Amino acid sequence: MKLRHIAVNNLRRRKGKMLFLISGLMIGVASIVALMTTTRILADDISDKMEEFGANIVITPQNEGFSLTYGGLNLGGVSFDRKEIFQKDLDAIPTIKNAANIRIVSPKVFGVFEHRGNKVLAVGVDFAQELNLKKWWKITGAKPSGEDQILVGHDAAKRFGLKPGSQFEMAGRTFSVAGVLQGAGSQDDGLVFLALPVAQKLFGKEGKVGMVEVAALCKNCPISDIVGQLSEKIPAAQVTAIQQVVKGRMDTLHSFRQFSLGISALVLLVGSMVVFVTMMSSVTERTREIGIFRAIGFRRSHIMKIILLEAFVVSVIAGVVGYAAGMGATKILISFLAENAPHISFDPVMALGAVFIAVLLGLMASFYPATAAAGMDPSEALRTL
Repeated sequence: MKLRHIAVNNLRRRKGKMLFLISGLMIGVASIVALMTTTRILADDISDKMEEFGANIVITPQNEGFSLTYGGLNLGGVSFDRKEIFQKDLDAIPTIKNAANIRIVSPKVFGVFEHRGNKVLAVGVDFAQELNLKKWWKITGAKPSGEDQILVGHDAAKRFGLKPGSQFEMAGRTFSVAGVLQGAGSQDDGLVFLALPVAQKLFGKEGKVGMVEVAALCKNCPISDIVGQLSEKIPAAQVTAIQQVVKGRMDTLHSFRQFSLGISALVLLVGSMVVFVTMMSSVTERTREIGIFRAIGFRRSHIMKIILLEAFVVSVIAGVVGYAAGMGATKILISFLAENAPHISFDPVMALGAVFIAVLLGLMASFYPATAAAGMDPSEALRTL
């Protein structure tokens, strides 16, 4: 009879012990699979949601100049060779290498006008892009749907007594207030937003933009590459990444993954202790059996192989069952934790990883009990007969 047959027969005779071992390892593996898979899906979901809130790249005209200081006093600055960004320059953005990472391009043009003795900053925007960029905006009224409709910030509306449907004169042209932004404590509260082509015409800036806000997907964060590619395509512009936004997003995802790894390590430790205690108990119960094996000529290596083969078989079964249970738990968790639960399919890499972890954990935890069994004195063991 071969050693593997002995190992399998031992497991068959000790079904209760085998099921306990499988259950211990299976729970550990299932927990790790569920935790890692859920964390990955939620990290992707969080990353996608964070990308929806605001720009992380700003494109502005280049402005060469120098500051004047004397004796520690700042005397102002001198600007020269101020370049301009033309709207047609933005057509080069979809041609960059990482164009797939560009989600939103929102051009803007600025102008100051006077209304009732008060100066107001107006911003010409592409409303479709701007509303997609600023998901946090809450509008009382409706979104602008025509060139004669504007959107008014909370403070500006309060200052001029405006509400949805009000008429508002700006730079000699009358506009209808489509909606009013609810107060958010940001600079947008004091602004008036109108359609980009209209603003360009009113302020004498046809075909020009004063700033472009870009929302780039940076899950894998090629943000510096995107900045460099945009700088090459638009040489008249200064392209800047809003580092604190990028860093905050990546720190959030990093903390999320670190938490997952910490919990996984804890589960692995508990699982290994279950296997270790169970295998030691099994060796103690099988003292007489091991003594007989040694008495009839089995070597120490044979005893170790039998114990480790048993652990291997149990670990493989636990890995397969644990992966299936973990993916099932993931589907249940994701349905509660994610708004748009993605389809969860068979992941061969995760499956192989689950089996590998189970086998590695089972063999490592069984190595000392196997060594103890192999080192057992046959004469002492036979005295129990």
